[in-house]
Amino acid sequence: MFAATLSLVLTGCGHGTGSTSWPPSDGRGPCAVAKKIDVPAAMRDGTILRADIYRPKVKAPVPVIVMRTQYGKDTAQIQPSRFRTPDWFASHCYLVVVQDIRGQGASDGVFTEFGNDGTDGYDTVEWAAGLPGSTGKVGMYGSSYVGATQWLAATTTPPHLTTIVPSNTASDYYDGWTYEGGEYRLGFVQPWAIGTIATTAAKNRGDAAAVAQLQAAATERDHWLNFRPYQDLPPMQPGNPQVAPWYFDWIRHSTRDDYWKRWSVRDRYQNVKIPVLHFQGWYDAFLRGGLENFAGMSARGGSPEARQHQRIVIGPWDHLAWGRQSSSPSPLLKEMGPGANSPVNELQLAWFDHFLKGADNGVAPESPRVDYYVMGANRWRSAPAWPLPQTDWTVYHLGGPGAKHSGTLRNSSAPHDPPDTYLYDPANPVPSAGGHSCCAADSAPEGRYDQGTVEQRPDVLTYTSEPLTTDTEVTGPISVDLWASSSAPDTDFTAKLVVVQSDGAAVNLNNGIVRSSLAQSLSEQRLIPAGQPHKYRIDVWPVSYQFRPGERVRLEISSSDFPQYAPNPNTGAPFGQNAELRTATQTILHDAAHPSTLTLPVIPAGDPGTENFPMP
Repeated sequence: MFAATLSLVLTGCGHGTGSTSWPPSDGRGPCAVAKKIDVPAAMRDGTILRADIYRPKVKAPVPVIVMRTQYGKDTAQIQPSRFRTPDWFASHCYLVVVQDIRGQGASDGVFTEFGNDGTDGYDTVEWAAGLPGSTGKVGMYGSSYVGATQWLAATTTPPHLTTIVPSNTASDYYDGWTYEGGEYRLGFVQPWAIGTIATTAAKNRGDAAAVAQLQAAATERDHWLNFRPYQDLPPMQPGNPQVAPWYFDWIRHSTRDDYWKRWSVRDRYQNVKIPVLHFQGWYDAFLRGGLENFAGMSARGGSPEARQHQRIVIGPWDHLAWGRQSSSPSPLLKEMGPGANSPVNELQLAWFDHFLKGADNGVAPESPRVDYYVMGANRWRSAPAWPLPQTDWTVYHLGGPGAKHSGTLRNSSAPHDPPDTYLYDPANPVPSAGGHSCCAADSAPEGRYDQGTVEQRPDVLTYTSEPLTTDTEVTGPISVDLWASSSAPDTDFTAKLVVVQSDGAAVNLNNGIVRSSLAQSLSEQRLIPAGQPHKYRIDVWPVSYQFRPGERVRLEISSSDFPQYAPNPNTGAPFGQNAELRTATQTILHDAAHPSTLTLPVIPAGDPGTENFPMP
């Protein structure tokens, strides 16, 4: 199906004979490099953005690689243990441009998240293509928001943009970034906004008082996560529009309205006419969006070349920790060993060599390609599409008594199975234990953890299968169709897929949430009559795990996961506008008339894969 490959043991990544430090010094190219800082580029409105340029000392023109960042061009996303240094890429005979976006770092202008990165990205790409010594071909790279700056530029179709390599980034900045299933992603958005982008923007404009207040607030993360109402968050100074007006826009625009749609990547794949190499992690904050970008571009990219040349790599990583020894993911991710390390630097260099220099190196697939790491088996495998074409969609039916932590997952519903009920109190939410938040395992709910303590709570229902008898790979998107009612006009329902290991440990694989008032449409709030059963679709984010004989599948159902998501106050009031909280009685139905189900993407046995990443 694919070209022959060799297993790549990544050197310089903390194993093999490579260095344990990051970034390592090995693997440099043949070109000496000169650096020039604060090189100005004028945007179409006259605003000056500044970049550091790393220029290889060669006579012949070379392609350009651009990073546009809000996190400081001087650091260029090197740490924690992520990309090689810009001069490392330049040593491979590329002209590397690392630019501070508008209103951040050394660049002029007023910062607003998402707002200017389409037009500024277009203007920067075209400026970089015209730099002395450039061939006119431009690629882009970077992670998280630095992936967003690539997509926002690409949707404007700059003529000289030839390829992008976005890592750990989303398809939509409402759905799967700021909100998920209609609920606010509190544990990611608030600390990130306070401690990072609002602070650096205040530094840029010389607002020392705001910097001091924001830095102090960042040390009190737990205190502010419990603050209500969100529209009055003091560290963001709601009465001072210079500090963070964009943050309060996010609270006011709690549905997917025109405010968000103007930036959506998923609505603009037809504008993107270039090959894309995507990177994602199974516990990353933007996993689902990254997979949507890959599938969307494969189906609806704006040119035959774009649709053909889509490749995605998904590993056992959270948002920042890509497996390096010097990074700090959750312990259960860390223990997977060097074979699970990200090949991002080596693979994207090969990708640039092919698309920017014309190297015939086998990195570009003849058709879309998925390289994915199967946890449990600890092997890399490949497929030609997402979801995987050979998927056997396997349905489990929920049965009681889940409220007594002994619910079942079986082949069919019992005709008259009594429902499960529990009390959801937003003042005492279920604590997050791992997940797919952002941005680091030691400060946010991300990664793999034992769920034993969480599962003892009376507001967490558990439904468990019989022990599996054979190796069973589950790779792909997961869904829960949940029949439920609530005494509240608006509430949340959460779902978490768990593996119960042979020793009894229960470890999270992935999770999802739905806000009942936005279950029918993310763009329009519709309150559900109290006590009325309704079928809710909960999208549990994708996973790849090989269950071993003796292990069991478990599904947790609840109504909160804090601080990963803001606790729903059960009032039906507009989001974030007041501090009122109410308790709600939740009822989960799972009889023949109301068949609540879990659907898993089971992959038939086939390619055994490789222990290390298959590099061409």
